[in-house]
This record gives sequence, structure tokens and C-alpha cells, in this order.
Amino acid sequence: MVRRRRITRAAALLVAAATVSVTASCTSGTGRDDGRAPVSPPPATSQSPRTATGPVLAVKIDNVPQARPQTGLDAADIVYVEQVEGGLSRLMALYATRLPAEVGPVRSARESDLELLRQFDEPMLAFSGAQGKLLPVIDAAPVHPESPDTAADAYTRSADRASPHNLYLHPGKLLSAPPGADALTTGFRYGPAPSGGTPVNSTTVRYPAAEYTFTWSSQRHRWLVAMDGREAVTTDAGAVAPATVVVQHVTVRPSAFHDSNGNHTPYTETVGSGTAQVLRDGKAYDAEWSRPDASGGTRFTTDDGRPLNFAEGQVWVVFAEK
Repeated sequence: MVRRRRITRAAALLVAAATVSVTASCTSGTGRDDGRAPVSPPPATSQSPRTATGPVLAVKIDNVPQARPQTGLDAADIVYVEQVEGGLSRLMALYATRLPAEVGPVRSARESDLELLRQFDEPMLAFSGAQGKLLPVIDAAPVHPESPDTAADAYTRSADRASPHNLYLHPGKLLSAPPGADALTTGFRYGPAPSGGTPVNSTTVRYPAAEYTFTWSSQRHRWLVAMDGREAVTTDAGAVAPATVVVQHVTVRPSAFHDSNGNHTPYTETVGSGTAQVLRDGKAYDAEWSRPDASGGTRFTTDDGRPLNFAEGQVWVVFAEK
């Protein structure tokens, strides 16, 4: 079951063309290329077939202290970390092999989400809303946008938290089943670790008003996540512990949109190339990343140009400013 958007893309493109250059206040609450290199997605689970049967689900998740602990984060195949207004951060979790019963708190979308999501085939984007002038751009993009305005029955408000940090998504209301591992057309490869690497105990990434630390647990064979100095846990599955962490150095520039205080929304450029550090198996590997076109995934290679395999399991990609 996939909901159809309310307006046609052709009509939305006309609206977006007329409005994309205009800025306004932010409502804070509210094809794969034939030449793409083959990828090796994580193994399918008993809940999800190997062959993709529908769109990948992307959910924008709140990440200020009032929104923690989050729900459903452990079930994500990939978690992207991006900078937003005020130097804070927000998460975008991708679900293909498992659909949790609940995900949240859900928050608003940003312009750079659309470039990041172009690598997937018509993905479903669950979000709480967006800046008014950005909404027609989202409707014109090759995504299935699903907010409380279009899928009210898929969302609930929790009485345990204050708004706007209390909106939760029930993925089963949008998709009848997880689409499968093949929906993850990220360009990531999974397999044995490359030779070399530097043993590390922990790595910290800092934004102007947010901090992430990833500490290796030899007992769990995973990276334990801390946000702003506190262990990251979920309400339904305990500690957040990805198998691979990617610190991807990117350009972060002002977008065409701004918040109610006049602060421009950061735009994270995920098309291009640059350096990265890949953390897996208690080691850090220097890497190069390349994504020549928005419709393709991102390729990570070692210094000598060989593909760099990720460990099987959840991947966190932290976009760090160059």
C-alpha cells in the first residue's frame, strides 16, 4: 500500500519554479542510473525479501534533548545526521528491512533532504511539515511525501511529551510490509574489513550546538552512541549501537530558506566528493567519497581506490562540515 500524492508532479513543478527563490518563516513544528556501480545491501531479514517490493521509508526524527529518547531508531538500516538551524542536528532514518511499530518524534523536512533522497526510487518521506515555501518543492520532488496533512491516520500525539516533540509515526499505516534490502540503493558495500586501519576507542563529531561520540564496544562489537555527552538509548530497544559509522566531510552552506528568526537553513551538499572516516570493527579507515550525480548512491573507497566495505548491520552517516 503506497499513498498517492495529492497533486500531479507537473503542476507541482510549476508551483515550485515560481516559489523556490522566495524565502519565508519556518513552521518549526509542523531512477536509478543504468551505469550505477553494483551495490551490496545488508542481508534481508525474515520480515523482508531480498527483492525490493516498494519504496524505502525515510523518517525525519527530532533530536533536541526534549525529543530523547527516541523510538524505533534501532530498526533503521541507515541513520543520517544533518545540521539544522542554530547549529542543532536532526536525524533521517531509512527503513527497508524492518518496520517498527512506532517511530519518532517526527519533525519537519529540509531542502537538502530531497537531494539526499534522490538516490532512491521514489522513496516515501514521513515528516511533520516544512517551511511554507518549501512544501511545493517537496511535492515536485520524486518522493512520496507523507505528513499528518496527507496521512493523519498514520500519526499520533503522545501525552507524555510537550509539542512539538510528541508526534509519532506508525509505519504500518503507510506500508503493508518492508520493501526489502534492494530498496537501499545507497552505493554502500558490505563485507570483510579492508587491511590496515587505525585502532580507535572513540570518535567525536561536533556541530555548533550538538555533539556525537561513538565509542567502540568490544563486547557488543558495535559503536555505542552518545549525544551531547549522554548515552543514546531508545524507548523500545535500549542503547543505540550501529555496526558502521561514517563521518562524511561535506560542504554546508545557507539554503534559500530561513526560520522565523531570519536564520538561513543549512543546506548539506551530498553530491560531489571529499574525504571521510569509516569506523568499523574498532578501527578507523581514511576514505574518499564520491557521488557524481544526485540520482546515484555514494561510493566510498580507500586511499588506493579500492571499495571500502561496511560491516553488516546498521550504518550511521554523520555529515560533518569540511
